[in-house]
Amino acid sequence: MKALVTGGGGFLGGAIVRRLLERGDCVRTLCRSARFGTERTGVEALRGDVADAEAVGKAVQGMDVVFHTAAKAGVWGPAEDYRQANVVGTRNVVDACREHGVRRLVFTSSPSVVFDGRDMEGIDESAPSPADYKAEYPKTKAEAERLVLAANGPDLATLALRPHLIWGPGDNHLVPRIVSRAREGKLLRLSGPPKKVDSTFIDNAADAHLLAADRLAPGAPPAGKAYFISNGEPLPVWELVDRILGAAGLPPLRRSVSPRLAYAAGWAFELAYAFFDLSGEPRMTRFVAEELSTSHWFDLSAAKRDLGYQPKVSTEEGLRRLKKALSTPI
Repeated sequence: MKALVTGGGGFLGGAIVRRLLERGDCVRTLCRSARFGTERTGVEALRGDVADAEAVGKAVQGMDVVFHTAAKAGVWGPAEDYRQANVVGTRNVVDACREHGVRRLVFTSSPSVVFDGRDMEGIDESAPSPADYKAEYPKTKAEAERLVLAANGPDLATLALRPHLIWGPGDNHLVPRIVSRAREGKLLRLSGPPKKVDSTFIDNAADAHLLAADRLAPGAPPAGKAYFISNGEPLPVWELVDRILGAAGLPPLRRSVSPRLAYAAGWAFELAYAFFDLSGEPRMTRFVAEELSTSHWFDLSAAKRDLGYQPKVSTEEGLRRLKKALSTPI
C-alpha cells in the first residue's frame, strides 16, 4: 500500500517507516526536516510542517493510508505552539484525507488525554476526559483525538492509538531525559506507596500502528474508536526508571522527595517560568508531579480483540536490547 507517515523522522514515526518498508509498502514521510532521504532508504521524504495546509495536502495526495504521528510533545511551552502542531496540524491532515480520497487515518494519541490527576488502574477506553488539564500537551492531544474520531465515516475510516511511555533503542526523549538527569544528579524518586505504570517498547508501538491500519476500513469494528497500547506489564514506576538507568550503566536512584513537595515545586517553577518568561523547560511541573505519583496501567482487551494486538517484545527483552544499544559506540 501507499502510506504517508507524518513525523516520519521521529522515534515512533521512524519505527513505523521501517516496518512498512520491511513488508514492501511504498512510504512517504512529511517532516519539518527531511531525515529520511530517498537515495538512502527508498522513502519519498517531503519537508513541511503539518500546520501548513498546502504542505499537508501535497503529502496526502495519492496515499491509501495516513499514519499521523507528528506532534509537539513535552510538558512546557507556549500554548499556541501546541495548538498549531497538535490541533491545527491534525485538522489539516483530516481535511486533506477527505479532499484526496484517503480511506484510512491512524492517529497517534496519548493516554494523557484522560488523565485527571488520579490513579488510572486497569482502565479501559470508556474513561472520560477530565474537566481541565494542567499542561498544553494533553489538552491539545485530546482535542486532536476528538477531531479524528469525529471525522470517521463511510468515506474515511479513522481511529486513535494511545501508546504509553514509548521507549527503546533510538529513543530521543524518555530514555535520554532519564539518563541525563540522573548523571547530573537532578533526578529524584518520589516517596510513598509504589505506583505501577505501563510502558511500550518501540517495536510493539510500531506493530500496533500497522495492525490498526490493516484492520481499519469504513464500518469495520475499529473505525471511530480509541485504543490503549502498552507492553501489558505494569511495573512500579521507580523500578522501571532504575532498570532503564541500569541499562545505561548507572546505579539506582536513592534520594527521594514527597509527592506533595514535588507538586509544590512544580507550581513554583511554572509561576517563575511564566513570570520571568524563562526559556527551556522547568525541572518539575504540576503535571509531571501528578504523573510520577499516580498509577498508569490499562486494559488492553479492546486492542487485542479489534486489532489483533499482542506485544511481541517483553519489557525484559526490551531492556536487554536497550542495554546493548546504549553500550554500542556510535
